[in-house]
Amino acid sequence: MKVSGFTFIKDAITYDYPVVESISSILPLVDEMIIAVGKSGDETLSLIRSINSTKIRVIETVWNESLREGGRVLALETDKAYSAVSEDSDWAFYIQADEVVHEKYYSAIRSAMEKYKDDTTVDGLLFDYVHFYGSFDYVGASGMWYNKEIRIVRKRKDIFSYRDAQGFRKGNNEKLAVKQIHASIYHYGWVKPPAAMQRKQENFHKYWHNDSWIDENVAKASEFSYVEHMQELKKFTGSHPEVMRDRISQKNWKFDIDISMKKRSFKDTLKAFLRIFGIDSTYRNYILKKNK
Repeated sequence: MKVSGFTFIKDAITYDYPVVESISSILPLVDEMIIAVGKSGDETLSLIRSINSTKIRVIETVWNESLREGGRVLALETDKAYSAVSEDSDWAFYIQADEVVHEKYYSAIRSAMEKYKDDTTVDGLLFDYVHFYGSFDYVGASGMWYNKEIRIVRKRKDIFSYRDAQGFRKGNNEKLAVKQIHASIYHYGWVKPPAAMQRKQENFHKYWHNDSWIDENVAKASEFSYVEHMQELKKFTGSHPEVMRDRISQKNWKFDIDISMKKRSFKDTLKAFLRIFGIDSTYRNYILKKNK
């Protein structure tokens, strides 16, 4: 079985992406790692080249900064990395620059790839998600967070990144048929020093909106206010991936609040009530194949 990893990144240092940890977390699972590095205003390319692994293959790209709707540029950069994956790969493992895989899931991920390698009715593998917010001690518990995404797909010419690199589609915009596996992706996109988070907010929205929308909707500040934007949270009681140890130990900002101050929204309460009766309105960008 041959497995390729792929990702994209730009301005990782400016916006404090844990991209080295992200890449390092899946290196033990892949035979090659394709990284599309966009032309950056910092030393991102040098940072990526400093990762000590012969598995890594860098392709340098230029982002189309004129694309300012729907985050489309993110999907295009994903596709650039995916197209560089070796044609003889059985699986392509996608990871974004703020996502990390815990080593405790390695065995389950390998087993799932082996199990479905020859089952051509399975287009990809579906992961659960854990979204950290504000600090490494809290995770999102509201309905605003997506709870599952496809992160392993087959290497095929008809598979492409969907919308703002949310997931994948195939052929004529068809959803992928996937199997759920017993593994989670840890998402650290909302855990950054407040100043770096503010810089990201002011920059990242330009891939979805025009300048006037940004001026009206993104607060101008020196630091991002995690409390102001907070929704329902819960305390994280598990362990973090080993590759995150140094980053977590270097955390230099304070986010320690009474999480009971943010109650569950009416919308989330209604969704939870409906699930009791088997009604689940969660959006699914995939077709889930049941285990036999």
